[in-house]
Amino acid sequence: MSIDRDTFENTSEDELEDLSVPDQVLGFLAAHDDRAFKAHEIASQVGLDEGAVSTALSRLKDRDMVKHKATYWAVTDDTERLDGYSGYERATALFNEQLGDEDKESWRDHAPSEPHPSVENEQ
Repeated sequence: MSIDRDTFENTSEDELEDLSVPDQVLGFLAAHDDRAFKAHEIASQVGLDEGAVSTALSRLKDRDMVKHKATYWAVTDDTERLDGYSGYERATALFNEQLGDEDKESWRDHAPSEPHPSVENEQ
């Protein structure tokens, strides 16, 4: 998306560096790495158009940054691959700033005792 010259001249570089759609999607999935989501759920949570999210997910899948099964998407568990992705660190920092650092113990306290039916089929 283009911006006018006045905005270009008078806006800081940090303000102009919005996260790309793939960065936002990957950041959301990484922040919720113990879950898998449908594209429309991701779009709703990050406030983006579902079509843009679906395109980003496909591109991230091509780069092995996310996993896809049926209609569900999850971040890869390949931490080396994530660490090598330049937008991942920025996206994670932004989500931590907006939502606070994740407390995994708190997540575990509220996790269901039974696995999701899609996980049961893998065991």
